[in-house]
Amino acid sequence: MTGPLRPAFHESQVLAAADLSATVEYARGRDARHARYLHEWGIVEGLGLVAEPRTDPLTNARYTEVSVAAGIAVDGTGREVVVTDPAVLRESDFEEVNGAYQPTDELKNEPYPVFLTSADREPAQPAGPVSCSGSATKTRVEESYQLLFGRLGDERLVAEQQPPAVGDPPADPPARWLVLLGYVHWTDGHFSGVETTARGVAVRYAGVRADTVSARSGTLTLRTGTEAQEGKPALVVSGGDTPNLVFGLYQGSGTVAPLMTVAANGNLTIEGSFSGRMPAGSTLVTSGTATDGMLLPLPSGITPEQIADGRVVIHTQLTPRTPPLPDGALYSPVEATVDGDRRVRCRVRLHNPLVTPAKVVEQPGAVDFLVVATVPATNGGG
Repeated sequence: MTGPLRPAFHESQVLAAADLSATVEYARGRDARHARYLHEWGIVEGLGLVAEPRTDPLTNARYTEVSVAAGIAVDGTGREVVVTDPAVLRESDFEEVNGAYQPTDELKNEPYPVFLTSADREPAQPAGPVSCSGSATKTRVEESYQLLFGRLGDERLVAEQQPPAVGDPPADPPARWLVLLGYVHWTDGHFSGVETTARGVAVRYAGVRADTVSARSGTLTLRTGTEAQEGKPALVVSGGDTPNLVFGLYQGSGTVAPLMTVAANGNLTIEGSFSGRMPAGSTLVTSGTATDGMLLPLPSGITPEQIADGRVVIHTQLTPRTPPLPDGALYSPVEATVDGDRRVRCRVRLHNPLVTPAKVVEQPGAVDFLVVATVPATNGGG
């Protein structure tokens, strides 16, 4: 098994067309392997589906025109696909693929996938000088593209594609690699809208495969958009004199307002509340006052699901409160309990011997409560 062959030249060598082609193919193969294995394939820039309302000048009927924005994608073979100008999707092409298909009522409003794939074409105008031999052989190949419509569910084909062998160059037509650009809605013979996600399959964007990412400026920023936008999250790792890690939101000035900061000494500072899994043996407490029929609250961060599956054990303590009493009156608690739903049951009896005739009154009461949530030390911390 041989590796990639790099052309080599010497003085007085007669260069054949194959020698010059090998020079081009060597560079193409190297670039393709770089794109294929150091990057994740997908949309690099642009290529969004754009829907614009239109009016038919003859019938005044309203419809939607869908176009693909200019942009670049890299397919799974490492081939670059360039759309230099916006391209309008043709309804006739859609009908050719899906015109005879009649979806059921439950699928009637489902969107259809739109794909981009590479295509080689002969240039419209010859480039460069004409061969002295008078041969009509073309000396240029236009690396173009093709827009394809799929049937409902064809978006699953994207995940089933397999890259070529390690040493292979980028795939040339008729082999093709499908890049999902999005989805179109079809209503009454026209496009009616666009989507970026359908049936759990979303548009795929290019990425990077790397175990190490380094910043030359001393500050590395991760954000969710190509530009800093106010209110959007960012993660900033800073070196220098005060190294730290900051998670926060962009402000209008482009700076990041910290929501969580980890200093170089390990100190953690947060602007909001903290909640999460309780470690084994830990305890959380809440307290207050409740009246008969009230539900006792849980400590912050504890959920009913954690109690139901045994990850957290709840302990409660109730202390009946003395109600306001008339002069000479007496009281005694009758019931001060909490049921399995954490609902308080509290009743008290009031007796005033100075009132004639003397009588005993039973009424709802109040309790001071203490709720303790603990994680058993034997369950691995919940």
